[in-house]
Amino acid sequence: MSRIGNKTIALPAKVKVNVGTDGAIAVEGPKGKLNWKLPRDISAKVENDHISLARAAETRSVKALHGLSRALVNNMVRGVSEGFTKNLEIEGVGFKAAVQGQTLNLSLGFSHPVLFPIPSEIKITVAESTKITVQGIDKKLVGQVAADIRRYYPPEPYKGKGVRYAGEQIRRKEGKTVQ
Repeated sequence: MSRIGNKTIALPAKVKVNVGTDGAIAVEGPKGKLNWKLPRDISAKVENDHISLARAAETRSVKALHGLSRALVNNMVRGVSEGFTKNLEIEGVGFKAAVQGQTLNLSLGFSHPVLFPIPSEIKITVAESTKITVQGIDKKLVGQVAADIRRYYPPEPYKGKGVRYAGEQIRRKEGKTVQ
């Protein structure tokens, strides 16, 4: 029995949800619009200010899709009402970032600047040239953009230099000792 799939999703006041006959869900709110198509054995129903999802079969894969679908629809509702944010920090001497139009310019100690094209659905801001904020309504896209930026120079364990998530703990290693 899917505990997550059976929970209903409460709709905030300014969010509208349309469920199509083919399983297409369109969520619209103050921050934007998101669309997604439900798997074929999952159906959604809007009652009052709640959305409930039901499954047609009791197989293991359909039960898993039931919980997944509920989580994705909940993320859509939260995204169009509140939005999602990921914070990154740059650690290292001379390491910095700057937004130039639709490009994020990263100076990460390489011989060339790293230019990251910002997707149109994402807003990136840089504070103090070392703190990057990634914002958007699609949780998956926000997380993927943050992971892509981090992948250019992940934190290394000896000095801790690199791009890390805010609050991420880096396990430090002890360097070589001279005898």
